[in-house]
Amino acid sequence: MAKTRPGKRDVDSYTIRGTNKVVRAGDCVLMRPSESDSAPYVARVEKIEADNRNNVRVRVRWYYRPEEAVGGRRQFHGAKELFLSDHYDIQSAHTIEGKCTVHSFKNYTKLENVGPEDYYCRFEYKPASGAFLPDRVAVYCKCEMPYNPDDLMIQCDECKDWYHPACVDLTIEQVKQLDHFVCSEHGSDEDVKKSHKTPLTNGKAEPKRQKK
Repeated sequence: MAKTRPGKRDVDSYTIRGTNKVVRAGDCVLMRPSESDSAPYVARVEKIEADNRNNVRVRVRWYYRPEEAVGGRRQFHGAKELFLSDHYDIQSAHTIEGKCTVHSFKNYTKLENVGPEDYYCRFEYKPASGAFLPDRVAVYCKCEMPYNPDDLMIQCDECKDWYHPACVDLTIEQVKQLDHFVCSEHGSDEDVKKSHKTPLTNGKAEPKRQKK
C-alpha cells in the first residue's frame, strides 16, 4: 500500500462528478484523455487522498491498449483487450469520467453480453522494457495464433482443436449452418465438406500448445 503523502489524508471513496457512481481503491475507471477525440484512458485506482482544501487525487495504475504498446495491435488482440502496466501516476479525481470492469480473460469469454464498460486483460506489460507477462500463451488453428474472443472459431470433432473458418476454406455463414466438423488432418476432403460443428463464439476452448 502506498504511503500517504505529507499534507494529505486517505479517503475511502470518491463520487464521480455529475453522477452517483462511487469509486474506491481497487476499482477500474475511465479517465478523460488529453485529446477530446481519443478513447478514455483506463486505470485501476490504487489509492485516494485529499488535501486540506478537499482537492481529491487518485494514485492509479494504467492499463495500456495494444496500439499503445511495443509491437502495436496484432490480429489476435480483441477490441476490448487491455494490458495492465507497471506505470503508476497521480491524477486529479476530477478527470475520472466513469467506472468500468476489467475482467480476466477467462471470465470475459464467459460473458453472455459484453457491454461498453467491459474490458479484459490477459497480459501484464512493462513499458520501459516492452516485456509482456506471461510471455507464452495458448495458440490455435493452422495459423497458430492466440485466441481472439471477437473471432468465431470451429472445433474439430476428432482432434478437438479450434480453427478459424477462413483457415479451413469455410465462410462464417457456412460454419453457422454446420452440425459437425472434421479437420483435413483427421478426415478426407469429402468428410470436411460434409461436416460441421457448432462454432466457438464464447471462448470455451482447450489450450493445445504454448507459443512465445
